[in-house]
Amino acid sequence: MPKIAAAPPGSARKPKLGQHFLADHSAAGRIVDALGDVSQGTVLEVGPGRGIITSLLAPRTRRLIAIELDRVLAAQLRMKFALRPSVEIIEGDILAIDFSTLFGPKPGSTRPGIEFKPEPVHVVGNLPYYLTSDILLRLFEQRQYFQTIVIMVQREVADRLAAAPGSRDYGLLSATAQLYARVQILFTLAPGAFSPPPKVHSTVVRLTLAPRLDNLRVREEEFINFLKLSFGQKRKTLWNNLKSQYAPDVLRNALEKAAVKPTVRAEALSLEKSASLFRALQDGSAR
Repeated sequence: MPKIAAAPPGSARKPKLGQHFLADHSAAGRIVDALGDVSQGTVLEVGPGRGIITSLLAPRTRRLIAIELDRVLAAQLRMKFALRPSVEIIEGDILAIDFSTLFGPKPGSTRPGIEFKPEPVHVVGNLPYYLTSDILLRLFEQRQYFQTIVIMVQREVADRLAAAPGSRDYGLLSATAQLYARVQILFTLAPGAFSPPPKVHSTVVRLTLAPRLDNLRVREEEFINFLKLSFGQKRKTLWNNLKSQYAPDVLRNALEKAAVKPTVRAEALSLEKSASLFRALQDGSAR
């Protein structure tokens, strides 16, 4: 999976753990521009690598936090940005970071009776294919801290994120992402934009946080579990995926109430239709 990081001219460095370093500075600029005006805000960068994106962001933002898993790269970044107090380099795993320590209230900064409202943070970075869902879910769960997410992923993953219900690519990742955010595909980079070139194209996607839980009248954890169950076996019908958790009469009545045929598959349902079925099942199970 392409790594958003700088490649020195003529570098013949072999990729480590699948890393491919972005060599197209024009593309790096477009990625940063996709975040919008961040001059007075905070940016969280995931996987800065050698810092091509970091270098562009450092003079543009009030605060930049870059989280890098690779110990050597993290150490190099600390040295590179040692004279920029607005840039913080953290060696760590984005899935294990406690965001409240980074973006939550500082001790003594709040007064009793006054609700703390975190400053919206912009996120930028590359998400490996096998961790895309986990990282996005983590960011969605902590959405009170985030406003915009601009990420580079494998083109096929981007297609899934933006897929419409009923299309071949629509699945659990599509439904989950669109439950929390507006998804926009920005541009695609060919393998030649990286050094060394990967075997896949990479696409930059912007997700603007706009959760629909209240609008759909669903409880977050229960609805996410329902979506996971609905998409559990892609080749199975909705009835066959749901029957393991719901009694036949409850499931039959809920499908009828939501005007959903038991023979359809989950990918054919819009989020609104899935939420309608979920609410009907909740009502039926509560009786």
